[in-house]
Amino acid sequence: MSSSIPINRKETTMNQTFNVQGMTCGHCERAVTQAVKSVDPAADVKIDRAAGRVDVQSEKPHEAIAKAIAEEGYAVAA
Repeated sequence: MSSSIPINRKETTMNQTFNVQGMTCGHCERAVTQAVKSVDPAADVKIDRAAGRVDVQSEKPHEAIAKAIAEEGYAVAA
């Protein structure tokens, strides 16, 4: 008798925080969100514009996300 057991692979999603300078409006927030999602469409993005903070839950490398935000024209502090 053969039984098939489904295997659930655990995601390697990481909570990542970026300090982003230059976000001044809702358009900026959308641009940063789109930049992150260009690297990882499944990413969860939360932005605190006043604090210049972008919290991302993603399995993609921190450097790749930071590069995408920077390419959108925003300064990303290390």
